[in-house]
Amino acid sequence: MIVKVCGMRDAVNIRAIETAGADMTGLVFCKESPRYVGMINSRSGLIPDFPDKSLADGQRAGECKPFVGVFADDMPQNIITRIYNYGLDWVQLNGEESAVMIDNLRRTVDPDIRSGLKVIKRVVIGCRDDFAMCAEYEGHADMFLFDISGNGNATDGCRTDWGLLAAYTGATPFLVGGDIGPEDAASLREIVHPMFAGVDIDARFETAPAMKDVALVEKFIASLKR
Repeated sequence: MIVKVCGMRDAVNIRAIETAGADMTGLVFCKESPRYVGMINSRSGLIPDFPDKSLADGQRAGECKPFVGVFADDMPQNIITRIYNYGLDWVQLNGEESAVMIDNLRRTVDPDIRSGLKVIKRVVIGCRDDFAMCAEYEGHADMFLFDISGNGNATDGCRTDWGLLAAYTGATPFLVGGDIGPEDAASLREIVHPMFAGVDIDARFETAPAMKDVALVEKFIASLKR
């Protein structure tokens, strides 16, 4: 089972989370997010901005687990720049991006900029009918991220209804995400679906925005994969 830990930014924290068992690291490139990974200003109108070398150099040296860049309705040139600068293995699209956009991005990047680039398309699921949105992306996205946080809220005692996943009949593997917390490992282990590939965790494992609690993540992963 894949465990993607999203909203990372600190190189030391990333290495620790990988050691704790994470399979994929998510870097958020959406400016409105408190977990935004920015580019370093070159202070020149001619020279492009450049990446945080503590993140980019380790990835280029092959020392990291796969990096996933998270975008939402961004301009293709911005996505391509970050694929190159941060050595992204995956691009996760959280907006209203079309299948045509995915195909165009892949053709532009693979193989010259990032050979074998893969794409995750996030789909927000509030009811069974929402899975119909996946049809457009079948054969275009490599994986879905089903955000099912809308039908459960840990603070009011409601739990996410993972039974909704039975309504998905597509052929593309998926991760589940949303309001997943440390206490959800047992219910996640009970998911039975041929396309279920793993989970995406983020805010509920943090000590501060973009800083994950290593011990908490390690305990969750051990419980999830036991």
